[in-house]
Amino acid sequence: MGIFRKSLYKNPEQLRKMVAPGLATADSLVAARELIVPGATTLQINDAAEAALAARGAHSNFKLVPGYRHMVCASVNADVVHGIPNDRPLEAGDIVSIDSGAEIDGWNGDSAITVVIPDPTRPDVVAERQKLSDVTEQSLWHGIARLAKAKHLNEVGDAIQTYIESQGDYGILTDYIGHGIGRTMHEDPPVFNYRVRERGPEVKPGLVVAIEPMVVLGSPDTFIQDDDWTVTTVDGLAASHWEHSVAVHADGIWVLTAHDGGASALAPLGIVPVPVL
Repeated sequence: MGIFRKSLYKNPEQLRKMVAPGLATADSLVAARELIVPGATTLQINDAAEAALAARGAHSNFKLVPGYRHMVCASVNADVVHGIPNDRPLEAGDIVSIDSGAEIDGWNGDSAITVVIPDPTRPDVVAERQKLSDVTEQSLWHGIARLAKAKHLNEVGDAIQTYIESQGDYGILTDYIGHGIGRTMHEDPPVFNYRVRERGPEVKPGLVVAIEPMVVLGSPDTFIQDDDWTVTTVDGLAASHWEHSVAVHADGIWVLTAHDGGASALAPLGIVPVPVL
């Protein structure tokens, strides 16, 4: 009996079906960002993001993960990823990462942002955390820019690590990485945020991946909280998480979870994304 391996690559029609959940995911993060202010709770952010999905006719793919009941993951300060929304009011100076995903007609989007809440009483702390977020976000865009030119997927991790190392002494998580995305939120292939020896799969039309660097101010060592979800730095230092879902197609790349396809962020890197048509 033959063994059939599921293809890593989507056909043009399947790529087109991934545009809608990507845009819904982007909308949910716009709604979330507006509530990342002192006094708001991550539960309120969760509800706002879910309402934005409903307006697009989408639903949360996070809720399809066994045992997870919320629309987003909300990770604050030393929490890196998979934080559970709660009723603790956010405070000035907090660094907040929101990870969101949408499903429409069986196709998925996945994206994350990090926001630092201003605090005039602690300018040094805010500046340090803002730089961490900026470095993480720019490492993501450097990885996406490399994807546009890469022959093999693991060139992306090299670009991400190279950029982060150029900006200072930061920790890059290696226990948590990006992934393929399509009919399910998490698919092959793995997407590393750091250099590895293997070249990875060929970058060619139909490849769709979620690239998501997670960067910390100190050691990359983490532990999982007693809630069995929240991943937290062992040293208690701040963390940042940025993510986009990106499609490779016959005419170029398109960032599915950015309203402009990544055009504004990729322009300084010499990349012009092309819509999926």
